[in-house]
Amino acid sequence: MSLDTNTRNNLLFQIGEILPEEYLLTSEEDIKPYECDGLSAYQKLPVAVVLPETIEQVQRIAKICSQLKVPIVARGAGTGLSGGALPHEGGIILGLSRFNKIEQIDTDNLTATVQPGVRNLAITEAARPFGLYYAPDPSSQIACSIGGNVAENAGGVHCLKYGLTIHNVQQVTIVTIDGELVTLGSQTLDTPGYDLLALITGSEGMLGIIVEIVVKLLPKPHAVKVLMASFKKVEDAGNAVANIIAEGVIPAGLEMMDKPAIHAAEAFAKANYPLDAEAILLCELDGSEQQLAEQIETVSETLRNANADDIVIADSADEQARLWAGRKSAFPAVGRISPDYYCMDGTIPRKQIAYVLKRISELSEECGLRVANVFHAGDGNLHPLILYDANKEGELEKTEKFGADILTLCVEVGGTITGEHGVGHEKIDQMCVQFSPQELTQFFAVKNAFDPDALLNPGKAVPTLHRCAELGGMHVHNGQLPHPEIPRF
Repeated sequence: MSLDTNTRNNLLFQIGEILPEEYLLTSEEDIKPYECDGLSAYQKLPVAVVLPETIEQVQRIAKICSQLKVPIVARGAGTGLSGGALPHEGGIILGLSRFNKIEQIDTDNLTATVQPGVRNLAITEAARPFGLYYAPDPSSQIACSIGGNVAENAGGVHCLKYGLTIHNVQQVTIVTIDGELVTLGSQTLDTPGYDLLALITGSEGMLGIIVEIVVKLLPKPHAVKVLMASFKKVEDAGNAVANIIAEGVIPAGLEMMDKPAIHAAEAFAKANYPLDAEAILLCELDGSEQQLAEQIETVSETLRNANADDIVIADSADEQARLWAGRKSAFPAVGRISPDYYCMDGTIPRKQIAYVLKRISELSEECGLRVANVFHAGDGNLHPLILYDANKEGELEKTEKFGADILTLCVEVGGTITGEHGVGHEKIDQMCVQFSPQELTQFFAVKNAFDPDALLNPGKAVPTLHRCAELGGMHVHNGQLPHPEIPRF
């Protein structure tokens, strides 16, 4: 729903009193770059894009929008893949790109205090002279912002051993829709009261606007080895993942790629991947030299028992970087072999990897769309890339149906519809598959406590019960929804 002319003029006038002219974008030419995030299949234009550079400016803008009942969609680098930063046609985009300062590296407490617009990789770059690094490392870490990482609870290659964003954040400061400044968590390892820090992590911009973050830093490991194992069967590679963890070894990273992804990455990054393999596993181990020797022996034996065709051990930093370069560039690499692709994100129990990959292959044949699989195998976090051509009539819709079937499959085997990309706009219908009406109602109760007028990133992440009923995700008998006493949003 668009804004009426009077409200629009009032909004722009009040924000214009706060920001310099060049920080308030209203022309179609200026706001066009903000019409979508990394999920470009869905596009909308906001009323305006505002680019504040101080917390006070964010507070004042939030108050104005609250008073005028204007939606706010907070946006970081725009690299998200679920439409989480898709604009609202009747609201503003609040861009946080000017919040790009690393305020402190605290070597005594192993933390960094950063603004939300700081790039993920920039934190490690700033900490490197002190022998420290920030563990979560999404494939887009060269570009993605830490504020977006917190909002989506981003993962990465090294999250198997060192945890997701939620495990590596100590404190977050937010601006509420009323313009209040609230700090969640603390500089200490624990904080009294409810764990609201965990609540805000992964909240997708629906509860508050993140303006400062304290992240944990880790010492660089003494030694690192990377193993690459190739397989003639995708199922064998999938089974090997669970077998490695069952042996008591927790790799720093354990990634998997199938043949289409291998070929795309090799052509793009020249990582020296085996082109005759149906799947490869990349396994990074770290620790002391003695620990590594024991782990390499255990992992190598486990891989051979899982029918690994070949095992390569990269000792030097250059060899390791080359192997990881292919994995890190897999998404853009796949973009070279198809006019469009749709990146899915679901999580399953590790023991189900082989079965789920087989079913994805079967679904691919049924609908006639190719799939390249590249994912965080150790976490069970899948990223099937569905290849399609948006110029062909009906192909996007067929792709969306295929993606929905994959996410439903994830739920059926005990998993979830997202691992790190968030729900956003993309997966909101699958939330009706994942959660019951009572659970969704509780989600709205939390939303209502923070944002009673539903102005922060509205229409994302949590579907209305009415939407679930329309989609058939909720049983309706004789025209009546279940539990009629539950408020409908």
